[in-house]
Amino acid sequence: MAKHRLEKPGAGRKVATTAVVAGSIAIGGSLALAAGPADAAPVKVPGVGTFDVPDNITKMLPGDIQGPKLNPGTIGTPQQVRAQKALRAAESKIGSPYVYGAAGPNAFDCSGLTSWAFRQAGKTIPRDSYGQLGGGTPVASLAAARPGDILVFNGGGHVGLYAGNGMFVHASTEGVPVKRDKVKNWSVTSIRRY
Repeated sequence: MAKHRLEKPGAGRKVATTAVVAGSIAIGGSLALAAGPADAAPVKVPGVGTFDVPDNITKMLPGDIQGPKLNPGTIGTPQQVRAQKALRAAESKIGSPYVYGAAGPNAFDCSGLTSWAFRQAGKTIPRDSYGQLGGGTPVASLAAARPGDILVFNGGGHVGLYAGNGMFVHASTEGVPVKRDKVKNWSVTSIRRY
């Protein structure tokens, strides 16, 4: 990585008099901010403390120090972008027929739909529902689920993609096309994030 330096007279003296705060961000990575008394605003880093950070720095943060709060106009982390692409791919197949063992592009079983959708987003995940249950990162609860997370039902025998607002997209059974459904109508075993 190349070093970049802003050429300012006396900048070396100012750097020597500022403090650097380093803390962990919930979305990963590290954050280093130069703090100083002029035009400073307090920023709380959970588990670390409260620090005065120049206003121009805090305006650059995408949300609070714990990470960005995503809204529909925000892209998000690479993992969130991939999950959203997978969800859009699955939603594009609503109405396609259920065929046991099918993995697209025109017919699907449950895990065929989820694995096909993630492949469209550039990620290869296990092809069967039990493999999907054993992979990815576990999500603690439906309240913590994000669009594109894989919902695992019935002890691992069925999967679908969480669409948000208590809904998911899945290929449920013979004779029923790919559709949106309410999560509360099913027995959630696990939630996995890929």
